[in-house]
Amino acid sequence: MCKFAVRKLILAGMSNNVDIRELNERIERESSFVELINSEMSNVIVGQKLMVEKLLIGLLANGHILLEGAPGLAKTLAIKSLANIIQAKFSRIQFTPDLLPADVIGTMIYSQKKEEFVVKHGPIFANLILADEINRAPAKVQSALLEAMQERQVTIGEATYKLDEPFLVLATQNPIEQEGTYPLPEAQVDRFMLKVIVDYPKQDEEQRILRQHLEAVYPTTHTLLKPEDILKARQVVKEVYLDEKIGQYITSIVFATRYPEQYGLDKFKPMINFGASPRATINLALAAQALAFIKRRGYVIPEDIRALAYDVLRHRIGLTYEAEAENITTTDIISAVLNTVEVP
Repeated sequence: MCKFAVRKLILAGMSNNVDIRELNERIERESSFVELINSEMSNVIVGQKLMVEKLLIGLLANGHILLEGAPGLAKTLAIKSLANIIQAKFSRIQFTPDLLPADVIGTMIYSQKKEEFVVKHGPIFANLILADEINRAPAKVQSALLEAMQERQVTIGEATYKLDEPFLVLATQNPIEQEGTYPLPEAQVDRFMLKVIVDYPKQDEEQRILRQHLEAVYPTTHTLLKPEDILKARQVVKEVYLDEKIGQYITSIVFATRYPEQYGLDKFKPMINFGASPRATINLALAAQALAFIKRRGYVIPEDIRALAYDVLRHRIGLTYEAEAENITTTDIISAVLNTVEVP
């Protein structure tokens, strides 16, 4: 970002009684642990820096993440490693067509010793939940998971139980296999802050992966933080300065997905069944604050918004049959929107 643009942000912050320089210095101090996490993750995860960055964004912005990619791309390893680094309770749920809500949230069982029904907590009672192949589970299971994702609580019998913080659902989807899968309800998909596409590693990275697996002992991560440190960092992330013009830029991007004709994108009008929801606006702002924090900056810049727009919007835009017939994807629409909406 050019010095002139930074100066404009500083002046804007001053007009809003925000000391950008002081905030910037504080964020730089408070975010020092991010480098330690990245260094520790790089010991076990070769490449996939963007995936690791998005996992950190979800953790710091308190948003769930949907990971989509072929098997064997270190999705599970990355999540388990992150949980170990922050000393968080980790739970893995393998979603299958015969899975029941009780298998996820828990159930009431009869205790002969106490001669009464007692609650047996399910695997959802953890900090980091890996919902593996989430689209293989039926609607009742998705409904139970939806309450946990949105309300941070579950209902067993007549009682409601709060889930521990931080609570983060990291769901994986296999884009290759369609047999035996259920399409996720739009209401649930919208609850994911980011949908991250995980791609294959580069050739030199795969060679490093090969050498790593040939070693006598596979590297592991070490615990650096506690869950309380993440909760404290989240409060600091909320203080990252987001200028009003950046806010207008976010809303313009979201509105362009709903009313493309108002932004000179008439050709996409028949391609879009529905545009991004208000959650897209909120999540784009929150994720941008987290990204600025990770970059050790006390303010959000337009490049943060552009970097996150695809992950925040790609699962929130519904396409028509006409778009599918013409091979128009949500990525095409988001690219057109970003190239059209004026950058502040």
